[in-house]
Amino acid sequence: MSRPWEADPMTTFKRRLGKSPQELGHTTDNPDCPDIWELENGDVAIIGRDLTDSLGEVLPTGVSIGSDERLVVIPRSMMVAAKPDIPSV
Repeated sequence: MSRPWEADPMTTFKRRLGKSPQELGHTTDNPDCPDIWELENGDVAIIGRDLTDSLGEVLPTGVSIGSDERLVVIPRSMMVAAKPDIPSV
């Protein structure tokens, strides 16, 4: 049975949502920066720290992580900075 949504591996990056990790002070200019990007197909890509193993053990009731999914965490200030770029519908 297919799922109602699948990530498109052929899409590309369209634009950053919010401010860059450098602007927010979340990087030392190494390639390990958190980030939020809108993709060409409208989906959103999150680059963050993989906490699937630790937070995956304490998920709220009714929440699950699929075998092909990862739980990533980004700084709160990064999500707040992206808010003006995220459509309301």
